[in-house]
Amino acid sequence: MILRSAYAPLLSSAQRLSLYTNSLTLQQCPQPVRQNAPLLLELPKQPPASAYVHLPFCRKRCHYCDFPIIALGSSSSHDDDPRISSYVDTLCREIIATKLPSISSFPPLETVFLGGGTPSLVPPRLVSSVLDALSDKFGLCGDAEISMEMDPGTFNAATMRELMSFGVNRVSLGVQSFQAELLRSCGRAHGVDEIFEAVEIVKACGVENWSVDLISSLPHQTPAMWEESLQLTVAAGPTHVSVYDLQVEQDTKFGVLYTPGEFPLPSENQSADFYKMASAMLGNAGYEHYEISSYCKSGYRCKHNSTYWKNKPFYAFGLGSASHISGVRFSRPRRLKDYVNYVQDLENGAVDTRSDGIVENKDLAMDVTMLSLRTSDGLDLKSFREAFGDSILVSMLEVYRPYLKSGLVICLDEQRRDVAADEVVVSSSLNEKLAYLCLSDPDGFLLSNELIALAFGVISP
Repeated sequence: MILRSAYAPLLSSAQRLSLYTNSLTLQQCPQPVRQNAPLLLELPKQPPASAYVHLPFCRKRCHYCDFPIIALGSSSSHDDDPRISSYVDTLCREIIATKLPSISSFPPLETVFLGGGTPSLVPPRLVSSVLDALSDKFGLCGDAEISMEMDPGTFNAATMRELMSFGVNRVSLGVQSFQAELLRSCGRAHGVDEIFEAVEIVKACGVENWSVDLISSLPHQTPAMWEESLQLTVAAGPTHVSVYDLQVEQDTKFGVLYTPGEFPLPSENQSADFYKMASAMLGNAGYEHYEISSYCKSGYRCKHNSTYWKNKPFYAFGLGSASHISGVRFSRPRRLKDYVNYVQDLENGAVDTRSDGIVENKDLAMDVTMLSLRTSDGLDLKSFREAFGDSILVSMLEVYRPYLKSGLVICLDEQRRDVAADEVVVSSSLNEKLAYLCLSDPDGFLLSNELIALAFGVISP
């Protein structure tokens, strides 16, 4: 549920640079360089094939959460809650009223992600109505990946089977921790017993593709606790694991109570140790560390989240959600009343989220760099050179030279073999063997904020 990593690309250029320079300690950013590419780029008319849908309902707000949610209370059933049915009606109206991009043909949706909030609080019949609205508007591939965030204690086997009958085929289980005291301190609404019950339900119902979400660096969390959570996760056997480092946000209960790096929160070194432990234990258990916060068994990368990392366009619907179409990221209102008014304006033709596809060269370069370096695949240097020219890449690699030598940054050839640091740039020219630029796991990933900030300093000084 702490999808901070997924939301980072939705920020403006200035916000992105601010985000990644909070702890810039490696070295000063370089002097400006001339870019070979034009100041503006016209993006290819690539239609979205993915949709994010925000279902904001929770039993209560967790102490770390600053997402737009609607707290329903602790009632055991919300089947007839008018707040849910009214919201879903508004959500479906938004889907139907959305203007399609100005292109001739549209592929059906290949991925849908039902996020929140706690989407598993929404009655299955209403989830079905949302999927029907998406299918009617955009079409839906027969083998589409349809993911749903689900919290322990909010669904049973009958609910799971009903959701599966409507097409939900991937579950993201919001475990966060296997220690009762940590769950309580976070304000989570479920307990440890409900975690094991939820895992059994998912497995018994035959959900093949499912993920466990964990949070590290929680207040009072010890290395032994974190190790136990990782061990129990591996024993449960999910095909995917997401590991998020706690972000202490303003205007949350944790933001009032705690200061990052100060007890009872772990120090930066302790947080780094948690990250390294996750990388080692999950790697040894056969999970591929394919993105900074994401691990999977072979063949089980999250297709929807890969849309983000590859900087592909996607639709988004619902309270506070942000779409990415024709190079423009558009955020919907976070307050329910404002969101309802937005949908009314959309229906009346007073809102048009479409774009001409013209974006600033530096903004696109920053997005591509930031998102690519979050992944084990890394930055595709051939594509980057074709889009933005050689000089900017030469300058970036010069900045990275000490980190290439230390192994924090890695250059690879087409066969993904290492290229020695001294062979990357020769006489101010790029080595033609270069194919990919990656951050090492785990040490390069741990310093990704600082390393990406250095690239930003080259792209947008």
